[in-house]
Amino acid sequence: MLPYMSRFPIFLRAGTFFIMLVGLTACGGGDSSSPGASTGGTGGATVGTSGSVAVGNPGGQVAVPFAALAVDTSQPDRVVGTGTPASCTGQAVVNAVALGGKIRFNCGPNPATINMASTAKVFNNRPDVTLDGQGLVTLDGGGSVRILYQNTCDAAQVFTSARCDNQETPRLTVQNMRFVNGNSTGQLIEGGGGGAIFVRGGQFKIVNSVFTNNRCETTGPDMGGGAVRVLSIFQDRPVYVVQSTFGGAPSQGNSCSNGGALSSIGVSYSIYNSVLSHNAALGNGANPQRPGTPGGGSGGAIYNDGNAFTLSIFGSQVSDNTASEGGSAVFFVSNDRTGRVTLNDSVFVRNSATGFGTDGLPGFFVLAAQGQPVVTRTSISR
Repeated sequence: MLPYMSRFPIFLRAGTFFIMLVGLTACGGGDSSSPGASTGGTGGATVGTSGSVAVGNPGGQVAVPFAALAVDTSQPDRVVGTGTPASCTGQAVVNAVALGGKIRFNCGPNPATINMASTAKVFNNRPDVTLDGQGLVTLDGGGSVRILYQNTCDAAQVFTSARCDNQETPRLTVQNMRFVNGNSTGQLIEGGGGGAIFVRGGQFKIVNSVFTNNRCETTGPDMGGGAVRVLSIFQDRPVYVVQSTFGGAPSQGNSCSNGGALSSIGVSYSIYNSVLSHNAALGNGANPQRPGTPGGGSGGAIYNDGNAFTLSIFGSQVSDNTASEGGSAVFFVSNDRTGRVTLNDSVFVRNSATGFGTDGLPGFFVLAAQGQPVVTRTSISR
């Protein structure tokens, strides 16, 4: 294990170290166009407010690539609801996702929370799925169910390729949504994890969305993704996360044994103009687990493991995350040391000391290719 050494804020640019104090841009405040907050209840959607957690990093100004942009849903294939909260049910969401296509919601003019009694599952032989809440819709797992699932290697969702681990479709997009209280505990297919969303295969991106209070198992050496768990993306393309928030405020964070917010094995993330804060890795004993421990506890916000993959963070704020083992902000282990980490125009602060970390990078544990991470115009401090 490497000691957790750095005692000073550091500013890093293209591999050169400078001492510099840099403040964290505030990210509070509501937004009348923000997705609705969870309000509980059963049956149809319940009317909520826009919520106290802002969507994404308001100070993030990094341009995103075309592939990371929101999907045009102006001509949806299907609409959940007929204009009232009562018409927007969890079963209607499940049915719409099973049919595929571009999905919008018509739950009335106000923010609405839809309570999910079961998981919405993407079928691999149906059209690509885009869920667009238009800034008004929350999907609430009620603390008991995973909210959304895509798996090209699950026979129950129909095999459509001889290489299920490397097929182009389906392409899943969630945008202008809020995912709350998802819980994948006990759902151990493909290793489990992904309290709100689990994805294996195809492609996946998250745009202008919020994830709060989602969780998975509290222990386990390779268990991860309190909010999102991703495996085996087509041609090693990245999972895009754009202008989104994971946690965002005290008591709103996501949690799991590893990767409180995001987790992957052998999959790349490209994160733009987002906020990851107040998430927690709860396990104990690391990976592989120490004798006599259940394992886990690494990557308070982000957990990446595998061989050749990348993590790129642009214009984002990563703060106040915790981990009982390594990397309270970021745990990145490339077993064959080919992995690459890029940190640009971002702030990492108040990610508490962990059991082990990388010298000079508070909140990080990185084993990657030589010269990694490459850090530009970014503040990393206690």
